[in-house]
Amino acid sequence: MARTKETRANAAPGAGTIFTLRAIGLVLAARWLFSMSEMRLTTALTAMASSPWACINLVFLFLLIFLPGARAVAERPFHPLPQWLRQALRLFAFLGFLFALWSVGAFVATAGWRRAMQAVAATNGWLVAAPVLYAIVLWICRPLPLWRTNVAARRFAIGRYAVSLDPATRTVVVWAERRKVGQYDARELSVRWASGSDARATPAPAPSVVFGAAGEAGASAAPMPSVAAPSLARSTFGVRPKVELLWDSPAAAGHNRQTVFRAALTTEGDRVAARALDTTLRQV
Repeated sequence: MARTKETRANAAPGAGTIFTLRAIGLVLAARWLFSMSEMRLTTALTAMASSPWACINLVFLFLLIFLPGARAVAERPFHPLPQWLRQALRLFAFLGFLFALWSVGAFVATAGWRRAMQAVAATNGWLVAAPVLYAIVLWICRPLPLWRTNVAARRFAIGRYAVSLDPATRTVVVWAERRKVGQYDARELSVRWASGSDARATPAPAPSVVFGAAGEAGASAAPMPSVAAPSLARSTFGVRPKVELLWDSPAAAGHNRQTVFRAALTTEGDRVAARALDTTLRQV
């Protein structure tokens, strides 16, 4: 079978994320250098050395522009960045977002709305754009699974967890973002809907993969009986329904009935993926 050759017009998934983060870093660096250009070089260096926030911002800009270890790979389309880099960018972006909001809020409280609007016009909207850029970085680095749900490919995404099933070996690999949680026997796994979830609504049947015997060429997709899944309606206290993946291995002493992960069903896609995973595991 001919492979698809990767060209600039057919980039690997995740290349857009890397490009966006670097573009934001270059915009922030250009604006910072423009602000420093109004000062003398020695004064600017002295002010930067005596400011902890300037040092934090320098580290943030370095990580954001150079992105050490970042690589777009088709096997992990949502995670082109190493986990440590994603966590660091998320932390620095959160600190920068809070600092920008505090600075703008303090200026508006002391100068008033009229002078604040004049300052926004004088800076070409930078007082509003800066918090937005930090928020975009924070949103890009949010917890995500490795891939989207693809029942035909036996891949499921629930919250920040990704589940991959191999019908030939009947094994299941679970990932928490980019970290591998473990590899399990599919016959020892089961999905449990958290107590208190509303399981009255039973939607249309989800497609499920029927596992063939070991050594078969592939598995066929067929509609299986629908499994009752909790609705996404919030409870009295505003808590989303949750689902658990349980591992019950009689051969693992001390590990019986262990919870592999527990995730909240925040979107309809999570709910559909959890129902499809439950139906598929019942057929193993």
